[in-house]
Amino acid sequence: MAKQKIAIIEDDLAISQMYRLKFEAEGYEIAVAENGQVGLELIKNFKPHVVLLDMMMPLMNGDEVLRHLRAEDWGQDIPVLILTNVGKEEVSKSLDALNVHSYIVKAEMTPKQVVERIKEVLGG
Repeated sequence: MAKQKIAIIEDDLAISQMYRLKFEAEGYEIAVAENGQVGLELIKNFKPHVVLLDMMMPLMNGDEVLRHLRAEDWGQDIPVLILTNVGKEEVSKSLDALNVHSYIVKAEMTPKQVVERIKEVLGG
């Protein structure tokens, strides 16, 4: 069976590498982008089963990535989990309309808990 793919779009290299290692150890195929602009291209070409998306990034923030993604036929059904340190009440209300699967505040969940959440999303 082909590995399930996860795209991590996160501008903090330490965080993205930590999650990359965690998910690879669980047998997932991972691709990482350091900003939203690169991330959107990565999603289009990598075709991940799930996207972990940071909100506060250079060039294109998470809101913009999500809006562009949902505007494309190929991007409408990909589960997106917001991974951020911005409290949910501080994030744009438009996220609810953009079909966000889950909202994870980095400071409130361990990487192991994030891996478990992704497994649930992927039906594992």
